[in-house]
Amino acid sequence: MDPLDAMVTQVQGFSDSNADVTHLHGLLKDYDAQSPLRDLPPARLSHLLSQLDPADHSLGYLYILEAQSSGSIPREQAEGFLLNASNFINKCSAEQIRMAPEKFTTFCRRFKEQVMELQVPKQAIFPLRTAVKKLQPSSEHLTSLHPDFLLMCLLAKCYKAGLSILEDDIFEIDQPRDFLLYCYYGGMIYIGLKRFSKALEFLQHAITAPTTSLTAITVEAYKKYVLVSLIHTGQVPSFPKYTPAVVQRNLKTCTQ
Repeated sequence: MDPLDAMVTQVQGFSDSNADVTHLHGLLKDYDAQSPLRDLPPARLSHLLSQLDPADHSLGYLYILEAQSSGSIPREQAEGFLLNASNFINKCSAEQIRMAPEKFTTFCRRFKEQVMELQVPKQAIFPLRTAVKKLQPSSEHLTSLHPDFLLMCLLAKCYKAGLSILEDDIFEIDQPRDFLLYCYYGGMIYIGLKRFSKALEFLQHAITAPTTSLTAITVEAYKKYVLVSLIHTGQVPSFPKYTPAVVQRNLKTCTQ
């Protein structure tokens, strides 16, 4: 049997229980390491996908779709890719894709990049919101996709759509940079809604987040913080006591 046909058979046969899917994940990682799926022709990958169901075989489908998205997508095929990607995100099993969170995140970011290239950010809002919810173990968890979703809301000027995740209480964070972008984009969305108090709250979170170095995101957040403070209260408040020393020491110099 052709190795690819064997892989499809394994995906079809090991997608029922959690134990089966865990076993399948190991098989897919081994196969992809030995014979990278991204090296296959796009038509071959499309044929493999046609034999799988995005809901029942989500993990295997993700591996193939992520490989398909890794190459350059011709403009005439871009709409088809967006449609297929959106359909997968909508139908995929949250339990299965959480077994490969980095691969799912990479795929969703390529989807976002394609949307930006076509300048249709509104098309990404619902799929990325769904992707965030499926990737989250709970609503208290900030994923790496939160900032990407908020950026699409900003670019599409669909500010109210961003509230669906901005109103969650966040207690767990994957990466510090994701938190900074989440706070910065969140502040920008609240500015768009003219909810200046909430904008200041989010921008202040970006400024006061624990850090040992000053980032470009923090600098931009401070610039917006100063501007919104002047608009909303007529003055710029002093730094909170818990603001990192490196931020207090360097921010004013960077923004002069």
